[in-house]
Amino acid sequence: MPSPLCHGLAMLLRHCPLILTVLIAGCAAVQPGVPAGTQATLALLETTDLHGNVVSYDYYKLAPDASLGLERTAALIAQARAEYPNNVLLDNGDTIQGTALSDYQAVVKRLGCGETLAIYKVFNALGYDGAGVGNHDFNYGLDYLNQVSGSQFDVAGVENGQRCAGPNFPQVLANVYSAKTKEPLFRPYAIIDKRIVATGPDGKPVPATIRVGIIGFTPPTILTWDKRHLEGKVYTEGVRETAERYVPKLRAEGADIVVAISHAGLDASAYSPTMENGSWHLSRVPGIDALLIGHSHQVFPNPASKVPQFDLPGVDKVKGTVNGVPTVMADLWGKHLGVVALALRWDGKAWTVDRERTKVEARPIRTGKESVAHPAVAPLVALEHAATIDYVKTPIGSTDFRMSTYFADVGDVSAIQVVNQAQAAYLAEYVKTNLPQYAQLPVLSLSSPFKSGSAGVTDYTDVQAGPIALNNAADLYLYPNALYGVKIDGAGLAAWLEKAAGRFNTIDPRRTAPQELVNAQFAGFNFDMPTSPDLRYEIDVTQPPGQRIRNLRWRGGPLAPGQEFLVATNNYRASGGGGFPGLDGSRTVVAAPDNNRDVLIAYLRKQGALTRAANGAARSWRFTPVSTQGPVVFHSAPGKEALARAAGLDNVRELRTDDGGGKGYALYGIDLGR
Repeated sequence: MPSPLCHGLAMLLRHCPLILTVLIAGCAAVQPGVPAGTQATLALLETTDLHGNVVSYDYYKLAPDASLGLERTAALIAQARAEYPNNVLLDNGDTIQGTALSDYQAVVKRLGCGETLAIYKVFNALGYDGAGVGNHDFNYGLDYLNQVSGSQFDVAGVENGQRCAGPNFPQVLANVYSAKTKEPLFRPYAIIDKRIVATGPDGKPVPATIRVGIIGFTPPTILTWDKRHLEGKVYTEGVRETAERYVPKLRAEGADIVVAISHAGLDASAYSPTMENGSWHLSRVPGIDALLIGHSHQVFPNPASKVPQFDLPGVDKVKGTVNGVPTVMADLWGKHLGVVALALRWDGKAWTVDRERTKVEARPIRTGKESVAHPAVAPLVALEHAATIDYVKTPIGSTDFRMSTYFADVGDVSAIQVVNQAQAAYLAEYVKTNLPQYAQLPVLSLSSPFKSGSAGVTDYTDVQAGPIALNNAADLYLYPNALYGVKIDGAGLAAWLEKAAGRFNTIDPRRTAPQELVNAQFAGFNFDMPTSPDLRYEIDVTQPPGQRIRNLRWRGGPLAPGQEFLVATNNYRASGGGGFPGLDGSRTVVAAPDNNRDVLIAYLRKQGALTRAANGAARSWRFTPVSTQGPVVFHSAPGKEALARAAGLDNVRELRTDDGGGKGYALYGIDLGR
């Protein structure tokens, strides 16, 4: 704990900001009985992008999944605490959204004010010291976030009476402000007084206190991604200028070290206050001792990583530093635990970080094929877990074909068409009822394969032929987006499709060595595609991005640039998510009150029985035929070639059941000449 003198000064001077800095600045230096030359190691432990994965279970497949889950990260936390008794446990954000359990508690049977969110129950039990706030934590709206975080937001539309149950630790977020009060939505920073045992210059144990300052940041782009929830209620500030304002305050209030919890990846392009991934620029703000980053769903440090953001100037993906600042990113879904073992030294006046002796690592929950769950976690959420399973088993229809995304990158629309049909039908009816001025425009829908293997070999949509339950709908449409309708012309549609075609690498037909078809850095959820019999086009992968769409035709003739359409999509895409040209919110004509998934569920119930001919075979696009001298390859789950055949993809072959990458994928080849 801080000294009584410093604590008293802080309370006394709370209302005297002009002299606060002068008198409080020395508080960090009060360390009675700690001799100069004392050393300590303080481990910062990070979880990030858990997305509601508390237990190791896939609610979409109704099966255990040992590759993920906070219950397995908890075992790593216990191991790290045994290794580093001096530790601080922090979460980076994107915590409360992402699984059927999350949806159940937020939407289906919303928990009461006095109930603690399942994942926060576990956080409390594990003794988290603090947390940041991610962009997806805003997905259910400010009222829900206010409730489950135990906050008192002073923003329009949020009723604040009794403070509801929330986590037992500070949540910090510095760059999101209430439009009503012009004050930060959450507390911008906090100081955690951590009692430690250090080592004196004589080698003997020395009790001491480290005052750990934490400050949180989220992508300013939440204003476009969750415009429906946030517009007019909050505003954002760039991460760099926010840090430049608050880090000196943290130091003045006695923080020995400052840890930035930044829910963003790395981007070294010219700084912008609205940039999505500002952590690289954040690392250059003086006074930050460590960076805990996230959002990008990557592992850092990672010497083997080929992710471009880890090869930027000033980024050391071996040591785990960004512009010299120790930095960690712990993947997603609890698959890793980030560990920053800060080497500290007390010089008689202040604690300083020895960056050369500091160690950074991202520890996987799996070594080989083994992972261990902490036995205390699952019982904490047993009731919520069981209720979620019952919920997702609710039957809503049937299908005579298997709907999957194993081959969505090469043309299988079995899991895409029904989503497009549901969205288009909803938009057409909505416009007919509410916006008759648009009723004569043709309606299209563009959706994407939300699960395309990026998070592992099991990360694919796979709905078996037979009964369809609610969990299958959640598998077909992963996110709690709202349905949006945009008005665009033929030129805008062509630009949209060109952007989506960035999913593919440029193929050289003359090359004899194998060429990778899919650009792994282009997210599968940005590969938007129509499934309309009225629209036809080709993707020419021998051309560079932006020049690939060929023979774009509408109802048998060339698509006129001025032809107008209404296109059903989601709030993320319509408001600028993914950086698609022309989609910046200005073209939105329908911001529906219903979520895309709810629209899909209603459509499935109405249709009753799905057939491949009616609901899973309307492919709008083809690859432009080209003969290549060498193989063109891609990766998917092994043993699925029969699914490609069922989808009419006779030019796909499984070349090897193991692609050699060590992650369980098979290697497939595609003949682009057929």
